Amino acid sequence: MDPVETVLVDEDTTFDLMLAAEQRGHAVYHALVSQVFVRSGEVFAKARPARARRDPQRPIELAAPEVLPLAEVDAVFVRKDPPFDSVYLWTTLLLEGLRGRTLVLNDPRGLRDANEKLFACRFPELNPETLISADKAQIRAFIDEVGGEAVIKPIDGHGGEGVFALRQGDFNINPIVEALTRHGQRPCVVQRFLPAVRQGDKRILLLDGEALGAILRVPRSEEFRSNIHVGGSVVQSSLDADDRRIVETLAPVLREHGLYFVGLDVIGGKLTEVNVTSPTGIQQMSRLDGQPLSERVITWVEARVAAGLLNPLPRS
Repeated sequence: MDPVETVLVDEDTTFDLMLAAEQRGHAVYHALVSQVFVRSGEVFAKARPARARRDPQRPIELAAPEVLPLAEVDAVFVRKDPPFDSVYLWTTLLLEGLRGRTLVLNDPRGLRDANEKLFACRFPELNPETLISADKAQIRAFIDEVGGEAVIKPIDGHGGEGVFALRQGDFNINPIVEALTRHGQRPCVVQRFLPAVRQGDKRILLLDGEALGAILRVPRSEEFRSNIHVGGSVVQSSLDADDRRIVETLAPVLREHGLYFVGLDVIGGKLTEVNVTSPTGIQQMSRLDGQPLSERVITWVEARVAAGLLNPLPRS
């Protein structure tokens, strides 16, 4: 995961999962991706025993580092925040050495296959109209085709970073498109603007293809981005018929890829993103629903490990 100094005790899902694991009697270790290494084919981490406490000043206390053979632990949670860069990629390749030996959430192969912006595009019947392109002329034509309003975002962005609304006739369209595409060298995701975002962006958390619950992230009055990191407020929500259709469609595909703990972003009944690296929202959801959802995740991990259901080996 990221350094413990970045933890927000009342928001971070990773912190809540650590706390729930401790409360169920498990030993928890913390490691940065740079501290994972392979020697003679075995995967290790220079990890530190961690104790989580709801203390905003010192949320996680770390003991002295140990060289931990990861094949000997029950489960490894990959909870490094995006972006999915080259170091992240290399880490997933190193973790392949644990396949069939230690449960890794989410499956390293699944993390490589499921870009959070692009994976949703495998289900065009569930998406708003979407274009992935670096071509300014194509992007401007697409904005016209979808009614003059669209949203553009970088493929490797997260937390609302680099997301812009585009409106035909706005003098800023060309500079925004040029900046995000690096003058036509880097594709971006462009989607029809969904007015329903004013009512909120729904985050649905899934565990092994089943919905844990949902929250609605509502943007501030001067914003269209609803991400918690940019000031969106959180209200209780539930799944409607469109949400259930999305979950039922994605569940078997997510299971096939070993994507067990996933956050879906839905606006106005349309799937916009599939978050697989470090989906958030479990603390807010737990408070609003009055349920210890992180404990449910840890309980599921315990049962999965006890049954020997680890990341599947490659097909011969």
